Amino acid sequence: MGVHCVAIGACGRVLQRAFSLHPAHAPKDMENFFQLVRNIVPALTSKKHKGQDGRIGIVGGCQEYTGAPYFAGITALKVGADLTHVFCAREAAPVIKSYSPELIVHPVLDSSGAVEEVEKWLPRLHALVVGPGLGRDSLLLNNVRGILEATKARDIPVVIDADGLWLVAQQPALIRGYQKAVLTPNRVEFSRLWEAVFSSPMDATNQSDSILKLSQALGNITVVQKGEQDLISNGQQAPAHCWWLPGVLARSRGSVTIRPSRSTAAPRPLPT
Repeated sequence: MGVHCVAIGACGRVLQRAFSLHPAHAPKDMENFFQLVRNIVPALTSKKHKGQDGRIGIVGGCQEYTGAPYFAGITALKVGADLTHVFCAREAAPVIKSYSPELIVHPVLDSSGAVEEVEKWLPRLHALVVGPGLGRDSLLLNNVRGILEATKARDIPVVIDADGLWLVAQQPALIRGYQKAVLTPNRVEFSRLWEAVFSSPMDATNQSDSILKLSQALGNITVVQKGEQDLISNGQQAPAHCWWLPGVLARSRGSVTIRPSRSTAAPRPLPT
């Protein structure tokens, strides 16, 4: 009984210390934060039809990695998108389907006709996320290479993360100059991209300058380096620092980093 009480007391002290690391927020500060979130969530009205507020494609998911494409897709739905399609390998499909009935899952990514199967859905999608749970199987990577080419041909915005970035590091020309691409590397992935583009080690002492130069070398595409402070640059101006409110945690789920947006811009209407 005594040991049990000591354990409970110790747990209580740990929790108290953890929650005291961040100061409490004034109601006004929290209201400002909630308004930022409201700005990016589409309004729900009876005048819209299903799919009008966002149709997102997730390209990734293999036998080993099924969590990342699920979290990418379900997060898109939770922040306001209407429909999410996950294009994954056949063995990953039943697992991803079992996570949620809300996701539309296509078990085509490891088929010989994967590019054609995904391409026929591209006209219905507003944006594509490439890389979560992709893995590095040569067949999958080759298919994703073709999917990226088809995506560029249709001028569709694409976010590239995780092993999608590994593919870009092997072939930077794949996305060079495509300014509707957004790369979201962590520090390790950023270093890999830098060495692939410049054939030399990165200068870690000036991260802001490095992200600016990498974006410029890739044709002014947007690069978001994830970290305690996110750095964002499109190569045309000094990188912006994104700070997150104290106490609002950035949670990494699989290969996808999920954070509330700090954008204050009003959402643009999506095409029907």
